Amino acid sequence: MLITWLSIIVSLIGLGFAVFLAKKIIEQKIENKEAEVISSYIQKGALTFLSKEYVIMAIFVVVVAIIIAVIPELSWPIALTFIIGAIFSALAGFIAIKISTLSNIRTAEKLSQSLHLGFNLAFSASSIIGIFIASLGVLGVALLYVIFGDPQIIYGFGLGASSIALFIRVGGGIYTKAADVGSDMVGKIENSISEDDPRNPASIANSVGDNVGDVAGMGADLFESYVDSIIAAMVLGVMFLPLFGSKAIILPLVIASIGIIAAILGNLSVKFLNNIKPHLVLNGVNLITIIITVIGFFIAVKYMIGDLKIFFVLLIGLIAGVIIELSAKYYTSLKNKPVRSIARQSQNGAITNILSGLSWGFLSIIIPVIILALTIYLSYYLSQFYGIALASVAVLSTLGMILASNLYGPIVDNASSIANMSGMGSVIRERAEELDILGNTNATIGKCFAVFSSTLTSFVLLVSFSKIADLDIINLIDPKVFIGLFIGALLPFIFSALTIKSVSQTAVKIIDEVHRQFKEISGLVSGQAEPDYKKCIAISTEASLKQMILPVALALVFPIAIGFFLGVASLAGFMAGSIITSFMLAIFMVNAGGAWDNAKKFIEAGNLGGSGSEAHKAALIGDAVGDPLKDTAGPALNILIKLMAIISIIIVPLLMK
Repeated sequence: MLITWLSIIVSLIGLGFAVFLAKKIIEQKIENKEAEVISSYIQKGALTFLSKEYVIMAIFVVVVAIIIAVIPELSWPIALTFIIGAIFSALAGFIAIKISTLSNIRTAEKLSQSLHLGFNLAFSASSIIGIFIASLGVLGVALLYVIFGDPQIIYGFGLGASSIALFIRVGGGIYTKAADVGSDMVGKIENSISEDDPRNPASIANSVGDNVGDVAGMGADLFESYVDSIIAAMVLGVMFLPLFGSKAIILPLVIASIGIIAAILGNLSVKFLNNIKPHLVLNGVNLITIIITVIGFFIAVKYMIGDLKIFFVLLIGLIAGVIIELSAKYYTSLKNKPVRSIARQSQNGAITNILSGLSWGFLSIIIPVIILALTIYLSYYLSQFYGIALASVAVLSTLGMILASNLYGPIVDNASSIANMSGMGSVIRERAEELDILGNTNATIGKCFAVFSSTLTSFVLLVSFSKIADLDIINLIDPKVFIGLFIGALLPFIFSALTIKSVSQTAVKIIDEVHRQFKEISGLVSGQAEPDYKKCIAISTEASLKQMILPVALALVFPIAIGFFLGVASLAGFMAGSIITSFMLAIFMVNAGGAWDNAKKFIEAGNLGGSGSEAHKAALIGDAVGDPLKDTAGPALNILIKLMAIISIIIVPLLMK
């Protein structure tokens, strides 16, 4: 237990460091009052959306907790850990939004001084979110293990975290992409004005969406991926008690704790890299973080376990994560062939732009599948299923820095919008756009990280399910198993269809409202009148909250229905089918969407005719198609499969009666 308490201490240090950084940002005074007003609109809109969403989630949590508590086969400890997991996940989303909305205007003012100062503040803000979320995850899991001493009970914590994350990711994803698409269609395409032009009624809603979808959604998403991977590894560690004792259970917590320390030291290293370009700073910080992590892994394994095979398993996980990063970067960076090919195809119209994006998106699946297969094979060869679980933890071990590298992009994007809407000057926007392009690629990388890690974790959860359900062999030619496999493979398509449809339906409402305001508010188009920003925010909020219910319900209903009507073997097939199609669909959607987005930005940078050209209009349509794929449906799939897997594990006692 001493080592567990050390993990708790490390998590508290991480939380303290995050608070220290936050205090430094908040103390910076805001000079531009007009920009402060715009920023307050964004903050109020984001917090209003989150508060209304949390009311719905609170009702859900209470109902589910009562059901779990009253069923004798499940018990109150699982209900309690479920509630705690839900609270921690909700807190992760809240802190993410709070820090991002406090930092956006301060980033804008720093960008007016220099590119580096703006980058440093945005990166410091995203580091706060990353380190806070990673520390919160370790603290929750470690404390519950100290209290209950049984990692299987902590599956309730994962259930709570995954449930809330799915709500936040789906609801926030629908909000942000509906506002984005609506803003682009009427603003950029119909009226040739920017999405964050102060004349555009949807501009504030779009900026709100950056926070509720890209920041809170990503934060809650990776929080649940992180804790689920730790819990799954701890549960499988029980199998290795005869070899390594209780340290086999605690090792995943130690791995995560090392990642927190590495993220703190990586953040501190920024001051020594201040005179180089931002993308080199990010590369340098990530390299330093990984080196520290590797050293920490070696020391921990040598003195805790003594079997260096475990160290190589962790190394495989880290290397796999780096390769996934490079793969995502290749397919979504402005400098590489896929994005430039899509941009060139835009010269021939929207149809060829979309076809090119689809083809590159499908091709982008190849490398992740190969890396996933190799990671599973090598990890299993070295340390069986426990090795696969540890590799999954290793992929996200540097969560603090992964989020720091990903979330500064939306903060910079908001800073750019605030600068434009408040008339702070074009220099700020140019500097922000340079950072935003890098942030957009990094956001895709973060989503691919989450998808990859989630797939490994989901496979481990499937293994745990089979052990609990006493399924040594899953017979694929058993008709019930095969049916379950097909239904599981089908569900991600249904889920994706519903979320994308929700974006479309909500976007139509935004488009109609923007059209109405342009028509009815005299002088709006010419800039002599102000739009009604609040109306668009209210429409996005109301519609997205309604539309998120059905997709989330599917994740809850399907595994329960399959389990009770077709049995545990069929449920195992269901889990396997959903894992396979979710992985490929998610990678495709995230990479294709990121490539479409950066193809647009490539043209906006002055290439192929620049903004306002026919190629640009075609690229805007491609970007609009890709937006709900990369920011709504794709990222939500990795939460979907883990949530269904945990539900399946928890209901096993009921199915075995």
